[in-house]
Amino acid sequence: MNAVMAPAEIARVIAVVCADIEKTEEVASAFPRLWSEIAPNSEYYSLRSEWFASPAPAVSTFDVVELIEFGVSLDVDFLTYLKCLTELHKRRRKYGLILQRQPLPTMVQVSPRSLMEYGTDFPPEALASWLTWRKFFYDLDNRSAQETGYLFEPILASAIGGEPKSSREKVVRRSADNSKGRQVDCWKVLPDGTALAYELKLRVTIAASGQGRFAEELSFAEDCRQSGARPVLVVLDPTENNKLTELKAAFRHHGGEAYIGDDAWSHLQDEAGPTMANFIERYVRRPVSEISAFETALANDPTRRGLVLLDLAAGLSGSIMTIRLGDHERTIERNEDPSLAADEPDDE
Repeated sequence: MNAVMAPAEIARVIAVVCADIEKTEEVASAFPRLWSEIAPNSEYYSLRSEWFASPAPAVSTFDVVELIEFGVSLDVDFLTYLKCLTELHKRRRKYGLILQRQPLPTMVQVSPRSLMEYGTDFPPEALASWLTWRKFFYDLDNRSAQETGYLFEPILASAIGGEPKSSREKVVRRSADNSKGRQVDCWKVLPDGTALAYELKLRVTIAASGQGRFAEELSFAEDCRQSGARPVLVVLDPTENNKLTELKAAFRHHGGEAYIGDDAWSHLQDEAGPTMANFIERYVRRPVSEISAFETALANDPTRRGLVLLDLAAGLSGSIMTIRLGDHERTIERNEDPSLAADEPDDE
């Protein structure tokens, strides 16, 4: 599924960048007619997708090119900022389409799961709805996680002046088999020629099912050192556990660095420079921090965390889906795309 943007939508994303870097006066003076069509009236996250997508026939591809060229003359990091915001906007637009088009699961998919709950608290009619809603939310969450995964590492890598590298590029080779390469979240070469190989992580979990994957993560630092690169671990979640402690030790043992929690955010912003540090703070750190703030340590066990959940209600009437969380309500106009069912995430 592709989220195709018309010139007017791209121009409005550019206008948001100009507002973020405080260059609106310069752009409005250089493009007075165009600016009246694309000027944002609030910050990006407060703007509705309908505003970005609303028609503006007078905005052409040539206008977009001229805006980009002018933006580059205003700030050396303008293009990087635009690239990162465009990637974020594209993923959000695509997920908006998923909310509208992701099919509800069929009974063929969910009815075998009734064996876990049939005949207990829910009669068959209620159980059928419970299984369907649950699977539908699961599918949406999987797709949300997938889109976030595609977005998170590349924009942070670009923001700090590096780029992701695939295993095929072999910038880091496996110590156990030098003919094979390793995927690197962010590869950055400093002015003195020092190569940094970043492992960017939202969190390090203690899940037992990840033992094989964790062994891979532990060997990354050694593979980097053997390949002539300095390994750098960046973990945004400060929650300490045995695996995180072990991972930090491995990176430092092999001549690398480890930044956790606030230190991780500070490192990213220091490496990014003023303009892109603004991007990281505005578009990544602030949303993550504001949502995470609702989870607090449990009074009787500070090592565990909890969240007081709002009451949830979901309804479907014709093509309109309504989601209520406490006093907050969202409606989504549905137009299912059956092809998405064939590409649904794995049930793992």
